[in-house]
Amino acid sequence: MTLNKNLELPSLEYFLSLKYPISIYPEDEGGYTALISDLPGCITQGETLEEVVINIEETRKLWIETVYNSKKKEIPLPSKKLRNWKHFRT
Repeated sequence: MTLNKNLELPSLEYFLSLKYPISIYPEDEGGYTALISDLPGCITQGETLEEVVINIEETRKLWIETVYNSKKKEIPLPSKKLRNWKHFRT
């Protein structure tokens, strides 16, 4: 998000309310990896689909809070398209 220096930064709650596409991949050794490509470095793992979804939501919140509070870089808006979406049966 590119903001004019004279404009006020949207609130933390605004950024936390944004919905980002999540990619989930099964791991060969078991479990799953989830990542949000729009948020560099926002990645986590879990043993089950339920666990990895919980973990990526927590990771997303921590990523946004850390970047917002540091004011060192901008928080990107969610991309419009879903990438690498896969449906898994459990």
